[in-house]
Amino acid sequence: MMVERVAGKSCGSPFPVYTGLVDALAGASRVPERDATVAHVLAMCAGYAYADLDTVATVMSRIGFDAEACVRLSQTVDAMYIYSTAYLVQSRCGRVAILCYRGTETRNVGNWLGDAEIGSESSLLSGGEGAPPLRVHAGFHLNMRATWWLVLEELMHALRARSLLDPERSVEHPLQVLYVTGHSLGGAMAMLFALGLHGQVQHRGITDVLRAVYTYGQPMVVCEPVPEWTDEVARKLLRHVIPTDPVPALPPVGWGPFVHLGREFQLVDERWLGVESSVTQAASARQVLRSILDALGPERRRDSSRYLAGAHAPQHYIEALRPKGRVTELGD
Repeated sequence: MMVERVAGKSCGSPFPVYTGLVDALAGASRVPERDATVAHVLAMCAGYAYADLDTVATVMSRIGFDAEACVRLSQTVDAMYIYSTAYLVQSRCGRVAILCYRGTETRNVGNWLGDAEIGSESSLLSGGEGAPPLRVHAGFHLNMRATWWLVLEELMHALRARSLLDPERSVEHPLQVLYVTGHSLGGAMAMLFALGLHGQVQHRGITDVLRAVYTYGQPMVVCEPVPEWTDEVARKLLRHVIPTDPVPALPPVGWGPFVHLGREFQLVDERWLGVESSVTQAASARQVLRSILDALGPERRRDSSRYLAGAHAPQHYIEALRPKGRVTELGD
């Protein structure tokens, strides 16, 4: 296991993207309301979670998140398909933190094999004492659990008003608002983190400050039947889906009765709209693969394709969520 820490960065013009961002995050409406600024900021964090620690810290500074520290928590076990990376960014005042999970690493074959490890009935998530268990995707759950205790330890420091750069030092306020986010596999892990807190008395302090979970291009994580205790967690889950993105329709039907939880927002005519009907499972992995291959064919085939592999890229979510006229994290 590896824990790396860097101090918050500073930046000059044309940044920050947002001024007064920490105050905005602390004061954002509670779910089920969706906040457009929160959605854009967390999408940028989720996208750059594929980069190194210094890049994440720099981008968060450019966004306008005045950070005390940026922490990278990671665990890799190749033979077990464990590639778990989480970033935790703490505001300088201590009031706000963002927990962001990295998604599937494109060039990592083992990571892809872990995504295909749906598991069996042993892949169960407890809902707390007396609550029926929930069957979840084994590969996603294993990756979340690999850094679970590291993440909880850091969050407990934040709740005690300790600096995540140096836990021997204090910050002005204890943690008051926590956002959890991720793209693709990272979104699945973010959702499982929230579900894992439910009913755990020893983690009540973290549950109390968890404001919302925002995910982007997230695959399905849970299997039917879905127990009622998940409703409490689902109210804090806001999923963002580009309709041609194939990943939210996975795993396919043949892999089990997987479903989505939480509220879904789809990109429709350049606007993010809450939709009544959630994404449904792909009929088969072959259907998704055929659509992806169509994207490499003639224009006629591309236009008729249900899914486009490129739609899943995190930069497309970031750009679609950026308010008109707002400078990008690259200064454009």
